[in-house]
Amino acid sequence: MKKITLYKNFQIKPKHKNSIILIGNFDGLHLGHQKLFNLAKKFKRKFSSKVGVLTFEPVPKMYFNKRLKNFRISNRLQKIKLLKKIGVDFIILKKFDKNFSKIKSTDFIKNILIKKLDPKYVFVSNNFRFGNKREGNVKQLIKFEAYSNYKIIKPQPLRMNNKVISSTLIRNNLEKGKIGFANKYLSRNWSITGKVEKGRQLGKKIGFPTANIDIKDYVLACPGVYAIKVRRERDKKYIRGIANLGFRPTFNGKKILLEAHLFNYSGNLYNKYLTIEFLKFIRKEKKFSSVVKLRKQINKDLLIAKKNK
Repeated sequence: MKKITLYKNFQIKPKHKNSIILIGNFDGLHLGHQKLFNLAKKFKRKFSSKVGVLTFEPVPKMYFNKRLKNFRISNRLQKIKLLKKIGVDFIILKKFDKNFSKIKSTDFIKNILIKKLDPKYVFVSNNFRFGNKREGNVKQLIKFEAYSNYKIIKPQPLRMNNKVISSTLIRNNLEKGKIGFANKYLSRNWSITGKVEKGRQLGKKIGFPTANIDIKDYVLACPGVYAIKVRRERDKKYIRGIANLGFRPTFNGKKILLEAHLFNYSGNLYNKYLTIEFLKFIRKEKKFSSVVKLRKQINKDLLIAKKNK
């Protein structure tokens, strides 16, 4: 994987000016986004330009709505890794804060886009909004083409089965437990990366030790049991397993937790970072009247998870 330049501000190097820049959140880097990047790479070959990305942290929607806790398809590090894999030359990861949110759309275009970034082409979605109170839109960007060197490119969204492939569509599928569709639209398995925390050791007490991970601001997929595969940080090898994502109602749990039970594994995973890939939705989370009944159900779930390829 080639090395790319990561900027935290708009002071980019001269070699990254006159580039192709894609602007957006790119949450999940799904098939729709990939279509955009493939087109940008064609422009790159045709015009011998660099390809860069301007994206924001936190996601603006989460910044404006503090109650919106579980929303993201991929976290910041996953997004950077996916952009590297796609093959961009540089990333501008702009902190989205109060000051930035107050910038007028015309000031953003004149003082940031034209003066500081000076791109050759700017790729945006048709519904892209920016600037104070989201006053700026694609029409305004096109209007300023006459005063700049850039040209706006707004490709048609990707459709599958008459549905626009979007981060919203993927979130909806995850929330309904339709992991197969979500993975198809992502063109990879949806995954959560997090640090293993010490829990109440309930799984160990009932015979199924688990690695417990706080899902932080990831979208809450349908609470329930999933067939998974797990990879430790820097490992290439995956370990199969089963996971419960939810509140553990049998034990009156109040906090959302991801509990992963790894097949044929023994070892201490505390404070280790794991990436958990979701392969199949097995069943919804439910409250059992006794631990005995829960254990019986888990054994049935294990058989289904082990059969999953």
